[in-house]
Amino acid sequence: MSAAVEHIQDLGEYIAASPSSFHAAAEAARRLDAAGFTRLNESEAWEGGPGKHYVIRDGALIAWIVPANAAPHTGFRILGAHTDSPSFKLKPKPTTGRHGWLQAGVEVYGGPLLNSWLDRELALAGRLVTADGEERLVATGPMLRFPQLAIHLDRNVNEGLKLDKQQHMNPVWGTGDPGSADLLGVLARQAELDPEEIGGYDVVIADTQKPALFGSGDEFFAAGRLDNLSSVHAGLTALIGAAAGNPEQPGAIPVLAAFDHEEIGSESRSGASGPVLQDILGRISDGLGATAGDRTRALASSVCVSADTGHAVHPNYADRHDPLNQPVVGGGPLLKINANQRYATDAVGAALWARLCGDEQVPYQEFVSNNVMPCGSTIGPLTATRLGIRTVDVGIPLLSMHSAREMCGVEDPKRLAAVVERFFG
Repeated sequence: MSAAVEHIQDLGEYIAASPSSFHAAAEAARRLDAAGFTRLNESEAWEGGPGKHYVIRDGALIAWIVPANAAPHTGFRILGAHTDSPSFKLKPKPTTGRHGWLQAGVEVYGGPLLNSWLDRELALAGRLVTADGEERLVATGPMLRFPQLAIHLDRNVNEGLKLDKQQHMNPVWGTGDPGSADLLGVLARQAELDPEEIGGYDVVIADTQKPALFGSGDEFFAAGRLDNLSSVHAGLTALIGAAAGNPEQPGAIPVLAAFDHEEIGSESRSGASGPVLQDILGRISDGLGATAGDRTRALASSVCVSADTGHAVHPNYADRHDPLNQPVVGGGPLLKINANQRYATDAVGAALWARLCGDEQVPYQEFVSNNVMPCGSTIGPLTATRLGIRTVDVGIPLLSMHSAREMCGVEDPKRLAAVVERFFG
């Protein structure tokens, strides 16, 4: 079995264990624990100095390695990614329905391709919080479905499907009288809680189809949440790989910053626009005895690689892409560039990425948007703006981005992880 296939299978296992951002952080923590990292509590005092540590803040995780020779002014090498994906989130009073059907009241989260969620067996996943503050992760098996209207009842559907987010996106999960049913009760029993104990919840819908290889030579990989668990997994495996290497390695402090809420703008206590990364970096520097001047020096010498997925050229819609820059799946990770700083890459960052890829003998591809198509953005510009850290935007190319099930090339995730480990080391 090739290293790329081993990596993609492990990515599939990570995705399967991570139906929500909270599960993604918990599974990353499980892997870090196994690699000898220690979880820290933000509300407690930390011992400074060398070590391997991580913090979970809601659905975000920050992990880092302080080498034995780190100084107060030592800079950081940060891999930024995000744990959330477009989906649907349970509303208050989620048990609804009519005409003999039980349905779930959900709110659209981010920008999902609505039609891709139709006629799939779906799960609920996230966290339940009791009135006294205890958190329980929960994930069901297949129990919901957005059923599409039969073509016999909409003869023009193939001329353009239009879905109303409020009227049409209410999944069914059973039959009966909504007045005598309780969707939260189902989740509570799954988490071994009394429904009366639930004080709050953050629960989303997730696809239940297993990740899979496909293609004439198994060169493609399909899964939900490749955007952006592919980058979280790359950073996680790279950090664990760096931890297993030389702990005396001079140069910088490697950091994995897996934020939540990127798909809805990152403006939260666990998002990239929030203070979580700045808080952690400050406490790491404090533990090394840094002065204000030392911290400024450390940030000035730091670099962030913002890793998020990008668009491969679509063979049926090639006109939506730049005519000269047309990356393909399997062609290597992307260097994402935008003149209006929707991506944070500049010439210095581009040169660094080229050098890192060259060192690992990894091909990479440049991505830039067609001038008449709006360009998305990432945590890259947010991190650069908030902390003043030089940032370069990268990621693996996908087709079907924001679908319930996206696809990439088998080789690209391993390539990304290899370059990130070189960056960390």
